[in-house]
Amino acid sequence: MFSIPAQIADVTVVTKANVYFDGNVVSHTVLFADGAKKTLGLIRPGTYHFNTGGAERMQIVGGLCHVKLDGATVNHDYIAGTHFDVPANSGFTIAVGPEAGLCEYLCSFLP
Repeated sequence: MFSIPAQIADVTVVTKANVYFDGNVVSHTVLFADGAKKTLGLIRPGTYHFNTGGAERMQIVGGLCHVKLDGATVNHDYIAGTHFDVPANSGFTIAVGPEAGLCEYLCSFLP
């Protein structure tokens, strides 16, 4: 496990939400003074596939999810305090079961 910030100081938050899959995945973009960008969001129960342009790190803030990276043969489970990395120009399928409620995440766009 690693430390996920409870709050993020000195940032700009884009108020218009990023809405995917009929509102089942929603995030807001967080911009840092150094040019870094992250998104902070929620995933409702269901199964969703995302493609990536750049490499990403998905930190699970709350709940749990099951993830299969494109090209992988097995799913991995992630709980609050864990993360997974997605290569650039790739994708992943993320599933949140009804027993989990919401999955909360912080996505970092890696250099």
